[in-house]
Amino acid sequence: MLVHLHVKNLALIDEIEVEFGPGLNILTGETGAGKSILLGSMQLILGGKTSRSMIRENAPYALVELLFQVENTKAKEALAALDIYPEDGQILMSRKIMDGRSINKINGETSTVSQMKAAAACLLDIHGQHEHQSLLYEEKQLEILDAYGREKIFPEKEKVKAAYQEYKKCQAELKSLDMDEEQKNREMAFLEFEINEIEKASLVPGEDEELEKQYRKLSNGRRIIDSLQSAHALTGYDGQGAGEAVGEALRELSRVTEYDDQLESLSQTLSEVDGLLNDFNRELSSYMDDMTFDESVFYETERRLDLLNGLKAKYGQRIEEIQEYQKKQQEKLNKLQKYEEIFEAAKEELKKAEKKLETACSRLSEVRKEYSHQLEEKVIQGLKDLNFLDVQFAITFSRRSSFTENGYDEIQYEISTNPGESLKPLGKIVSGGELSRIMLALKAILADRDQIETLIFDEIDTGISGRTAQKVSEKMAVIGHHHQVLCITHLPQIAAMADSHFEIKKQVEGTKTTTQIHPLDEEASVRELARLLGGAQITGAVLENAREMKKLARECKE
Repeated sequence: MLVHLHVKNLALIDEIEVEFGPGLNILTGETGAGKSILLGSMQLILGGKTSRSMIRENAPYALVELLFQVENTKAKEALAALDIYPEDGQILMSRKIMDGRSINKINGETSTVSQMKAAAACLLDIHGQHEHQSLLYEEKQLEILDAYGREKIFPEKEKVKAAYQEYKKCQAELKSLDMDEEQKNREMAFLEFEINEIEKASLVPGEDEELEKQYRKLSNGRRIIDSLQSAHALTGYDGQGAGEAVGEALRELSRVTEYDDQLESLSQTLSEVDGLLNDFNRELSSYMDDMTFDESVFYETERRLDLLNGLKAKYGQRIEEIQEYQKKQQEKLNKLQKYEEIFEAAKEELKKAEKKLETACSRLSEVRKEYSHQLEEKVIQGLKDLNFLDVQFAITFSRRSSFTENGYDEIQYEISTNPGESLKPLGKIVSGGELSRIMLALKAILADRDQIETLIFDEIDTGISGRTAQKVSEKMAVIGHHHQVLCITHLPQIAAMADSHFEIKKQVEGTKTTTQIHPLDEEASVRELARLLGGAQITGAVLENAREMKKLARECKE
């Protein structure tokens, strides 16, 4: 469950820290006090979008931290599947919002928004003020049914998804093969031209590199000869070359070595230098004798390189790539040469894929229908608990005109809220208050199956009052026995059921406006109920009424 909330520098919130308890946590406050900001802070952990405007004026950043105590086995398994493990049974999730970016962390480790969203979805479920409107959309209705029967429906959905991907692949393959005779002949002629052009070149891997070396040498032959001749003259033994100078130095040194033993080693070193220069000069002469410039060799090298570079410009940057391209084009040509045979085989593969997909979709539909009957019964019971005295509810199935990766089912939630009325789609007969109660019933059902520990409801009381409000409060109390519930409400009937009651209040100090939240003790809770009951004028009678409501709520819960 959610045990601690810390929010800093978010909109009107300067800094607040709240300790939530088990059971039903009620949050009340005047309109505009900042209840939506508090809920929005929790939605940020669920992957809500961030913007610079969220950060409190003149603050460098905004911070939201949620600390969860994780005890539910299913929740631990779901987190483990995301490679997230509680530390001392706790998960700390934080999101720091700065100008243009946010830093997200789970137990101190940086995470992506999608990872944060997936982890938070294992721990809490938020029902916003307008979420019940999504019930009017068939996609949401199907999503709820699939979530209800997830243990059997999700494996079947995975099979459908795999079969659908194979079906689409076969469709694409057949479409790529579909062409008329003229188009086929044109394609074959083009492929033959490319294949022949590459074959004619008789490519050898690596020859382009060797040719480029040879071309570089041949095209710079005169510069090479001039440099070699200069080097030969400078190191030679004729005239003023280095070899002649070293030889003369060696002769001079040899005349005096007999007078000092140390001179012998110097003479030996110089002798080695003389030998090296002699060897170098001889090898240089040999290289120069062998080097010739053949015009025909240069022309042939240049022509071959031009051919290879032309092929590279068309088919690949390396000879191996060109040869791989040729291989692929040859495979395409082989297919076209066996076009009729391959086209018929592709049609047959598509038929098989469609049959497999049909079977998978049919099985998925059967499992959905099986769970739809269970869900119908649970929804009817849940709605009766919420003051729908004579209600009928049904899930009807129809088939889409085409396959999707989610199967071929289209469903419709239908309801009758009055005796004698026929079942009709939700959007045609229910009011906003009725729709919010239907969503509350569904949320309670799904929470029991998923074992999500924390449920958050924002003004679930929209459009209800009187006896219906009392029924909703009793339902919230029942849910609070099995889950932690955070509920923002304006109704005293619901607020009276609180196990923990918090007041959200806007405070103005000079030019600074902040939103604060603090827990209420028994007497403060009674006064807040009196405010909800009587508005600005809180009389003794209103206070007494509030105390009576608290007493009746305790008895109801017990």
